[in-house]
Amino acid sequence: MDYTDIFTNNTSLLILFGLSFLGGLVASISPCSLSMLPIIIGYVGGYSDAKPAKTLVQMIFFVLGTAVVFSIIGIICAVTGKVFISFAGGYFGLVLASIILVMGLKLIGFLDFELPVLIKEMPKNDAHRTYIYPVILGAAFALVGSPCSTPILAGIMAFASLSANIINAIIMLFLFSIGQGLILILAGFLTSELKNRNNFYKISDSLMKISGVLLILASLYIFYKIFHPLIVN
Repeated sequence: MDYTDIFTNNTSLLILFGLSFLGGLVASISPCSLSMLPIIIGYVGGYSDAKPAKTLVQMIFFVLGTAVVFSIIGIICAVTGKVFISFAGGYFGLVLASIILVMGLKLIGFLDFELPVLIKEMPKNDAHRTYIYPVILGAAFALVGSPCSTPILAGIMAFASLSANIINAIIMLFLFSIGQGLILILAGFLTSELKNRNNFYKISDSLMKISGVLLILASLYIFYKIFHPLIVN
């Protein structure tokens, strides 16, 4: 049951990298993530009258904190994936493909369940530290996740585990963090404008459903790669 050739093809890898970036972008403009933007800016800036340039710098360091954590998560996924692939073979692929399928079904609204949140509340930046505090909050935010972004992130983590390649896994999770961070960086200037667009929530909800469909199709493709050799033989 060999499915690992999905990750040895350069074209497939480029598609996965692109989808990882787009996954982060879609997760950041989802309805529940968008509603968190003012809170995030408040945590990072620590005050409402911060100059735009300073807010921009703080958000960049915030995204840097998330990127570091997601890159570490990528390493963990690749290492554990390599161990489980060698130990459980195709059965490990079946488990992760099932996880991707479930996350896709949740995104399209077919399944409804709560995902765990590790950190309930982050402290406010009363010290007005420009660099260190945003990095720490970014790292914490990467662990928090949101009901909208977690299914997409879980799907990417599953792919990172299946690849069992540390470099590929790091790139996938890093690109997810960059995609998610672009909107966060712009949020300091555009939050009110984005929230006031009447059709924005409809668009973001549609994008979430499209992401769910993509995850479902990806899981079905992995199932096909696992079972096809058995059917042919």
